[in-house]
Amino acid sequence: MSQFEILNLVTLQGKNTMRIRIGGVPEHFNYPWHLAINDGSFANIGIDVEWEDVGGGTGAMNAKLRNGELDMAVVLTEGIVADIIKGNPSLIVQKFVKSPLIWGIHTGANSTVTAETSLSEVSFAISRYGSGSHLMASVEAQNRGLKLQPEQFVEVGNFEGAIEALNTNKADILLWEKFTTKPMVDQGRLKRIGETVTPWPCFVIAVRQEVLIKHPNMIWNLLWVIRKKCRHFMGDAAAEERIAQNYGLTMADAKNWFNKTEWEQDIFISKKMINNVVNTLYDVGVIEQKSTAEELCWNRSMVY
Repeated sequence: MSQFEILNLVTLQGKNTMRIRIGGVPEHFNYPWHLAINDGSFANIGIDVEWEDVGGGTGAMNAKLRNGELDMAVVLTEGIVADIIKGNPSLIVQKFVKSPLIWGIHTGANSTVTAETSLSEVSFAISRYGSGSHLMASVEAQNRGLKLQPEQFVEVGNFEGAIEALNTNKADILLWEKFTTKPMVDQGRLKRIGETVTPWPCFVIAVRQEVLIKHPNMIWNLLWVIRKKCRHFMGDAAAEERIAQNYGLTMADAKNWFNKTEWEQDIFISKKMINNVVNTLYDVGVIEQKSTAEELCWNRSMVY
């Protein structure tokens, strides 16, 4: 623990337990949260964490933050930045996974779409508007010198809905995290025709402003606990085996993913990183105005 953290960690033991509702995708990135919940790490400092697996992804979590169904969410960086700018009453409190996300570009099992097919000629399955599958399709098109049209997006709700859409010709392409989809590719339910990498840290933690105002110490302590748990998990010799067992991956895939994934260990957020996200979203037409890193983040002293 750093000196800064020691000075700011507020002990909650002995006080009334405080409940917080947290949402995240049911994917391997969030395994440290389940470890911390199950071993009592949050309970030990007086926080009752109620975790919700949100299969609809970042778009669904943004909606739950807006309507008060969640207090906190582990969301894709680009998704929450866009939604805060559009009025989501939440703020980014910390990066969660500092490495970029590797997106697989997928088609249905019997699709004739290939890596050479122009993206202007296909439709995209997206969990919902504002989700990573929506935003990264727009970014990938921009990388190829194209701009997608609204009619090219097919809203499917979740990953299973996307598989069904691709295999019944309701949509042509899906962008989704490579290792999450790998079992479906191995089973022949999907084909992967390419990959693309998010040009920024992939996951951040966002909290509704109402919660930040009422319970800043609880949030500060919770973030300290999850950073500590992530640090321990990255050094756990059994981590790869745990991921393989809990998420249906082969050991080879679990090792490949684990070696490419790094969780955040400090509380600082780069202005340059946030500006890159904002500028990219603006350029692809996802947002119509820009915000600064200080406007998007909770603790402005931690933005550098």
